[in-house]
Amino acid sequence: MATWSSRGLRGSTLEELVNLTNEIYREKKLALVQKIPTPITPVKIDKEHGRISEAFFEKDSTVDYIGVVQGVPVCFDAKESATDTYPLRNIHEHQIEFMREFEKQGGISFVLMMFSARNDFYYMRFRELDGYLERVKEGHPNNVKYLELDDDYFLRGLHGAPVHYLEGLQKDLEERQE
Repeated sequence: MATWSSRGLRGSTLEELVNLTNEIYREKKLALVQKIPTPITPVKIDKEHGRISEAFFEKDSTVDYIGVVQGVPVCFDAKESATDTYPLRNIHEHQIEFMREFEKQGGISFVLMMFSARNDFYYMRFRELDGYLERVKEGHPNNVKYLELDDDYFLRGLHGAPVHYLEGLQKDLEERQE
């Protein structure tokens, strides 16, 4: 089993923004999407602060979020990068396989990416991610560069939602119907 030690709440900014977005979507009855907790077993607890300082993962998690958007089942992971390059190794094989199986069942899988130095958000369709993974098998670097991403899938805050991913989802659904 993998052991985890806190590294300063990696990814917490994006997670907070997505959680806020999901709450706004729920209140407006646009979507019902929930954060999936990662199952852990505490090993060390900082009694002074009442926090878990070391734990191990009980099993591989699936994705960060799962839910339904007006009848459309969705699952997605939220990933941050402080640079203009995102290492694909940060999306684990078990997550990719879950998203692939989710798509085969008629759901929509994607990755929300935050390029924190630019404060930009990107909706990466699963088939786009799969294409990047295929090119890695052909010898390309195991990463995605900001400048090679599809301009149509960069997201903006809208209607109070800081990461308005429904905009990306709508484009994704339209492309699937073509």
